[in-house]
Amino acid sequence: MKFFLDIEPPTATAQMKKVSIINGRPVFYEPAAVKQAKRLLLGALVKHAPEKPLEGPLFLHAAWLYPAGRSHKPGTWRVTRPDTDNIEKLLKDCMTKCGFWKDDAQVVKETVEKRWTDNGAGIEIEITELEVTV
Repeated sequence: MKFFLDIEPPTATAQMKKVSIINGRPVFYEPAAVKQAKRLLLGALVKHAPEKPLEGPLFLHAAWLYPAGRSHKPGTWRVTRPDTDNIEKLLKDCMTKCGFWKDDAQVVKETVEKRWTDNGAGIEIEITELEVTV
């Protein structure tokens, strides 16, 4: 399964949770930027979700293509924040919620990349079902 999310990739990540102390106890919450990023991803992903969740081990490849500014050469690596592990976590959490798989633990192999582009920002996603090995 291969598809393209025609959105400007969010830079907010799942790791950006905040904590407040209420009545002497920590309460964790998501800032507005994280909630907005989730809404954006969920809205784009739901259109590509399979009829039923994929089963077994999966390979996930995601290429995050950010719009190049004047100081960025299209096609070059984006070596600034957000970190790839943090954006990938947010993406996988949203894909789980949309029903791509039952649990993102099924993703046993993955690659993620961040690049600058002038050919349309977005996220290229490819999911491959892997053979179960004994």
